[in-house]
Amino acid sequence: MTPSLGRTLCAMITPFTLSGALDLDGAQRLAGHLVARGCDGLVLSGTTGESPTTTDAEKSSLLEAVREAVGTRATIVAGVGTPDTAHTAELARAAEEAGADALLVTAPYYSRPPQDAVEAHFLDVAEATALPLVLYDIPARTGVRIEPETLLRLADHPRITAVKDCSHDFLAAQKVMSRTGLAYYAGSDEHSLALYAVGAAGCVSTVANVVPDRVRAVLDAFDAGDTAGAARLQRRTVPLIEAMTANGLPGTVTAKALLTALGLPAGPVRPPLRPAGRHAADGLRAVYEELTGPV
Repeated sequence: MTPSLGRTLCAMITPFTLSGALDLDGAQRLAGHLVARGCDGLVLSGTTGESPTTTDAEKSSLLEAVREAVGTRATIVAGVGTPDTAHTAELARAAEEAGADALLVTAPYYSRPPQDAVEAHFLDVAEATALPLVLYDIPARTGVRIEPETLLRLADHPRITAVKDCSHDFLAAQKVMSRTGLAYYAGSDEHSLALYAVGAAGCVSTVANVVPDRVRAVLDAFDAGDTAGAARLQRRTVPLIEAMTANGLPGTVTAKALLTALGLPAGPVRPPLRPAGRHAADGLRAVYEELTGPV
């Protein structure tokens, strides 16, 4: 069954104008492009969406614009994670008002709270709105893990419904999936098929910014029973996954470099991020062309 939040979700970049302002027209065009090419969900203001450097007002404006562009053709998950519980709850309420279908919430970062405090943080945010929560487990960025035992307890809350998994702990993911009804989404592109094969609901993909149809095709093949074909399609995308997410540059930077080359809305990144240099951009284009043909 297709999960309520979708199956092929894109961790969408946030387009900016050349002067660095929020590009709402560009965001609408990019969102429409991604949905038309296979994404049934969009995650806004996440890691790839440069959430640390966009204002609260920009987050709401972006969400409203994308909602207008895609209507009901795709779900919209709004990133609201901050290191402050009260601020996170405030962003959650604003996202609900702006039209989000669900909320993406990280563990509170920098302060590195213990697990009982992490659990309390999520429960407080879950009580702030009527929207479902996607818990975002990405300890490499937050500095704190959402431990499996914490996830097992949080799964009892009726609005905590899903996990975006960037833990790189495949055993823990399967443990939680086997003991709860939480919908798991692979947050690392290299794990999309592997996690899906053991029962995940889908993926939240950075690479889908530039090849949404290829990301979806892997899951389509698996659903059709063509597991060998799904594996072959996944392996074909590995060089692009590596180039975009594992070659020393953040996925935001690499996605924007390729989108610019494709003539799609992207714009610059905001400091402290810096754009891809010429050598890196040329390398990304070469890998993309190898997969799809000339830009």
